[in-house]
Amino acid sequence: MIANEVKQKFIEIVGQENYEDSKATRLSYSYDATPNFQSMPDAIISPRNTKEVSEIVKICNQYEVPIVPRGSASNLCGGTCPLEGGLVMLFKHMNKLLEIDEENLTVTVEPGVITLDMIHAVEAKGLFYPPDPSSMKISTIGGNINENSGGLRGLKYGVTRDYVIALEVVLANGDVIRTGGKLAKDVAGYDLTRLYVGSEGTLGIITEATFKLVPMPETKKVMLALYHDLEAAAKTVSTIIANRIIPATMEFLDQQTLKVVEDFAQIGLPTNVAAVLLIEQDGSPETVEKDLKKIAEICKAENAVSVEIAKSDEHAEALTTARRSALSALARLKPTTILEDATVPRSEIATMVNGINRIAKKYNVDICTFGHAGDGNLHPTCPTDARDHDEMERVEEAFAEIFALAIELGGTITGEHGVGVMKAPYLEWKFGKEGIAAMKAIKTSLDPKNIMNPGKIFAKESRKRLVVSK
Repeated sequence: MIANEVKQKFIEIVGQENYEDSKATRLSYSYDATPNFQSMPDAIISPRNTKEVSEIVKICNQYEVPIVPRGSASNLCGGTCPLEGGLVMLFKHMNKLLEIDEENLTVTVEPGVITLDMIHAVEAKGLFYPPDPSSMKISTIGGNINENSGGLRGLKYGVTRDYVIALEVVLANGDVIRTGGKLAKDVAGYDLTRLYVGSEGTLGIITEATFKLVPMPETKKVMLALYHDLEAAAKTVSTIIANRIIPATMEFLDQQTLKVVEDFAQIGLPTNVAAVLLIEQDGSPETVEKDLKKIAEICKAENAVSVEIAKSDEHAEALTTARRSALSALARLKPTTILEDATVPRSEIATMVNGINRIAKKYNVDICTFGHAGDGNLHPTCPTDARDHDEMERVEEAFAEIFALAIELGGTITGEHGVGVMKAPYLEWKFGKEGIAAMKAIKTSLDPKNIMNPGKIFAKESRKRLVVSK
């Protein structure tokens, strides 16, 4: 627990109304969207500006109080669970959109801004912020930066990291630094901006961010391609890219996921096929028409049984919304839903999906697979029940083998969900002891007392062996 004298110092900074330590409140902030995982904080604090964040962090550094920055806690890796107690820091007061700079095509915000609110604000100016995590209706910009969030449009436009050009960060000793700027070029010193994106709150607290924007695409259209053969759907993805066509989105859903999503969304999705590709292209009307015509030809050449363009903007939006609802739909099946992510080269998607199905059968668990086929990022998802301890052990072993397979195929253990607690035991598989040591050296240098979101990314013990799927 936090000593009373330290508590009073925090209250002097933020006011009594912005410091909570009742059991009920602490319980509310002991978990995030990660299933079957929880850890109690000692208190919750809500600063109103960067100065207060800095003062809070200085006290935390002095008294070695752990501090966990938290947005909407929609992450799936245990990233905002306070493993070692201490303070959970909320940004409900720091939620302002500070500037849309139409001359430099940038937007500057505080960390508590909701992602979709920022997207709507810039679109009202005819500008476009492409990263679109499925949680964008509730996720905050600070959380997106900490996890380097992706989304459906990652294939063509990239992820959060590709748009962050400047940050204001409070370091573990309370110092405030600014990185980057509204610049097209900047190679002065180390690229601290990119270092902090995806650092999961372990190196400092982001208090302001500037993003680059791009012009809004003139038009967009959505296509649905159906397949009776999983290999054919996966081969289509590689062939489209090989033909120098980069769609805005190229999403994959297997039959199990299709059935659940259609039952949830009720928009007429086919459920009698092995897989579908949901493909969106945007740009000028001429480019969209030309690309979709060529994409349709490729899909048919790769044995798609049906290729259709959405009949209207409303139909297109319904298809995309249905895809975004996959997790919500799957969560209806059983009390616990474990949504994971693993990324492989596009050419290995079919191998990966077949491997996931084989592993699911081996461990006698149900795994539905969907994801961003265009960038190789798949989301194997297991509906289960945390109360069934035997099944949960089999689920854990199945996912360990899935992560191993991804690495074996030249991929990675997470493409957009982050490492947090859940993937920490597998990180050494990806980077080796030397890579882990290099990252720990950065962490120790910037946070020598280990107060910044301790217990995340680096596991206390690495797994002893790498499971290889046969």
